Amino acid sequence: MIRTRFAPSPTGFMHLGNLRTALYAYLIAKSAEPKGTFILRIEDTDRERLIEGSLEFILKTLKSVGLNWDEGPEVGGDYGPYIQSERKAGYLKFAEKLIENKTAYYCICSDEECLCKGKQENEIKNAMENGYAIRQAMPKEGSTTFIDLVYGEIKVENKELEDQILIKRDGLPTYNFANVIDDHLMAVTHVVRGSEYLSSTPKYVLLYEALNIKQPEYIHLPLILNEEKEKLSKRRGDANFEDLIEEGFLAEAVLNYIALLGWAPKDNKELFSLKELEEAFYIEGIGKSPSSFDKAKLTWLNGEYIKNMLEDDFYNLVSQHLKSSIKKEVDLKKVASYCKSRVNFAHEVTDLVDFIDELKDYGTDLYLHKKMKTTIEGSILALEEVLQLDLDLEKTIEKLGVKNGQVLWPVRTALTGKPTSFCGAHELIELLGKEESIKRINIGLKMLKGLNL
Repeated sequence: MIRTRFAPSPTGFMHLGNLRTALYAYLIAKSAEPKGTFILRIEDTDRERLIEGSLEFILKTLKSVGLNWDEGPEVGGDYGPYIQSERKAGYLKFAEKLIENKTAYYCICSDEECLCKGKQENEIKNAMENGYAIRQAMPKEGSTTFIDLVYGEIKVENKELEDQILIKRDGLPTYNFANVIDDHLMAVTHVVRGSEYLSSTPKYVLLYEALNIKQPEYIHLPLILNEEKEKLSKRRGDANFEDLIEEGFLAEAVLNYIALLGWAPKDNKELFSLKELEEAFYIEGIGKSPSSFDKAKLTWLNGEYIKNMLEDDFYNLVSQHLKSSIKKEVDLKKVASYCKSRVNFAHEVTDLVDFIDELKDYGTDLYLHKKMKTTIEGSILALEEVLQLDLDLEKTIEKLGVKNGQVLWPVRTALTGKPTSFCGAHELIELLGKEESIKRINIGLKMLKGLNL
């Protein structure tokens, strides 16, 4: 059975690359037959970079998009604990095994470049009481090869690999060493991570070989670039997941969008629920080339999610915006239903409904519409007849013998004072009520006639 893991460090907000890694790891497990296990493991051994509250934020983010883990913090499992700092005691014995077979060594150097290899063993042992690390001894000849399920065969010359630290002076493992040991102990079958880790994977391969333990399958994911074709970075002002949610993007839309950043479905479908992604996902669909984050495309996708919402769900999404913008007694649920197909974000309803409480100043040029073939004179005639016929739009159109738009456009303009509206003239009259509608049409007539004086 497939077992994947997402192993973030609690060092800040979750950026989109991290979330995509979590999603793909989840989908690789859940698209398998039988369904696999998705593990959440927290890698907190780099104590200097930890940020308070980050763990809670990671858990909250994953839950908000439906990536529920089968094993990990809060839910437990047979391979715990699932926080690396709580597993400290288990790493040293593996490092000592490497020392025994000469694939690692004790190091007393404080600099990145180690000189211990050139020192006598007794010198090192005498100095170890002041603290030491354990380093991996890389072979200096030959090459290391591994197979990645996305990028194929990767070969690296061993002379390019530095002797990386495995156990730090504080006794905690480094990220690279803990990854290997924990993946082994948790029976992880598929390691999913960004392509930036391709260069460090040969070190992992050598550790697996030195420890004589089974290697997992490797799946490296292509980079996500910003709109300037640079790697996504918070330091450059690129949005993280929380930023996008605060801007009004729906969590489901963000997850759907990042699923398509580096993976191609077998058909041209673009809208997926998480359940549909589980059914459609396949590893071969992951590409090698970097993907560009396109906010305009995400905005479109967000709008599609809104259009497909149930009426009640959409009302719940926008109700606070409507209540803060409309004080008159109108049917807010009906207003919401009119707005649903016209917004990409919930907050956009505010601009759509601002005419309901108060008709703002507007120019008479709004009455001119080339497609509707409206004129100032024709608009005056249409509005006068509408008033004469007690707001009966059909009778007005019939009496004047004109096209629908030559009556409906002037009425809609008079009622809203806006170049567009979320519904037509009939619905606006019903929404505003007869008295308010007559008042606004009269205002429009005065403006139009004033222009002709």
